[in-house]
Amino acid sequence: MLERTEVQCPYCGETIVTEVDGSTSHRYIEDCPVCCRPIEFEAEIDAWGNLARLHVCRDDD
Repeated sequence: MLERTEVQCPYCGETIVTEVDGSTSHRYIEDCPVCCRPIEFEAEIDAWGNLARLHVCRDDD
């Protein structure tokens, strides 16, 4: 199940929408649709398949 959520790009500051897979906790990289820089996402999924936390950071940190 995909969950849509809004986050702020750590490079340009724009609010963007991403879809997070709720099947398991995971990390992934997605380019910002505004500035095209790679954003690293770390999704924590709880026991019920809900997004518990989404950490967003620059890929060069």
